Amino acid sequence: MSLKNGLLLIIALWASFTFVACGYDNSNSAPQATDYSQAAHWLSLPSSVKKEVDVFYLYPTAWQSVDESNPHICEIDDASMLKNAPAAFARQATAFETVGNIYAPYYRQDDMSPIDREKVIAGIPTLDAVAAFDYYIKHYNNGRPFILAGHSQGSNVLCNLLAGYMKDNPDVYKKMVAAYVIGYSVTDTYLANNPHLKFAEGPDDTGVIISYNTQAPDVVPGTNPVLSGLGLVINPITWTREETLATTAEGLGSLMPNASGVFSRVAQYGDARVDKDNGVLICSTADEDALFRLSGALGRGVYHSFDYPFYYYNLRANAANRAAKFLSNNHDHVRCARQGCAGREQIKIGNKHAEAYESGSATNNINIVTSQ
Repeated sequence: MSLKNGLLLIIALWASFTFVACGYDNSNSAPQATDYSQAAHWLSLPSSVKKEVDVFYLYPTAWQSVDESNPHICEIDDASMLKNAPAAFARQATAFETVGNIYAPYYRQDDMSPIDREKVIAGIPTLDAVAAFDYYIKHYNNGRPFILAGHSQGSNVLCNLLAGYMKDNPDVYKKMVAAYVIGYSVTDTYLANNPHLKFAEGPDDTGVIISYNTQAPDVVPGTNPVLSGLGLVINPITWTREETLATTAEGLGSLMPNASGVFSRVAQYGDARVDKDNGVLICSTADEDALFRLSGALGRGVYHSFDYPFYYYNLRANAANRAAKFLSNNHDHVRCARQGCAGREQIKIGNKHAEAYESGSATNNINIVTSQ
């Protein structure tokens, strides 16, 4: 598949979240959540647990209805979603693969719901995602700290999970390293309605939400279809909320497509500047013409599909840093949690271990848990 055609397909699928959310159950009975005891309903389910932190990832819209008469929500075994979700995973979730064990459920998604987009997303997509996360906590997590990560529709769903499940389960929330809610607007109103949540202020804080939406400097305010309110923004290069420009020289690298459409590491492609007035992240170094030819569905200068790739290695390093800080800050409450580890000595994670974890040299055969 050519670079242009391949990216156009992915971008069209990612973009569809903007206009819709999730489908309705036309029957008289309440919709039932997907059964996540079935391995087939997981996009990523580690065969072995080697890291001390988990990642729970929700992909963006990965299907597109081809018949307007069809419901605007896919089945859990929709062929196009099963085919396209791994492509999103490869460009996004893999940023965290050196940091944690990645768990990613398939979940029923919306496409082009004509009205009440966010209300619809709060329905079946959120129902499935919460069921998947609850199953993960009860059957896979074993008390390990975890990172939440999503994009676009996946981030919208994560916001619902954070607002509801985390409020109802504060002991689970205590183990959250951070939530990367990328490509969706996290507003002051949302945080005011959910006072148990907080937005990141710097590179080291934990238990926080991280969010931004990327666009070019010349996008006319009010025309970016991705935005839903005035979002809070953190700079994914400097990890501050100041409006000072972070140049490409300060970045750690991007994941961009080559001429064959294969994504690989390149020097930092995008600079980054917080624009508080418009609630966006400004990137001025991207080739706007070239990316418009690849992602014209959202409009010129809207870099929604590249929220992760532009800052891929910066996200990886930041996740590792926050995980290390979390483990260090909770070292007195950490114990061995691996199944079958009865009889081992209690393990405490101190600064020395945190440094090893951050550099990727920490032992990988032990899982840990913050005591309740």
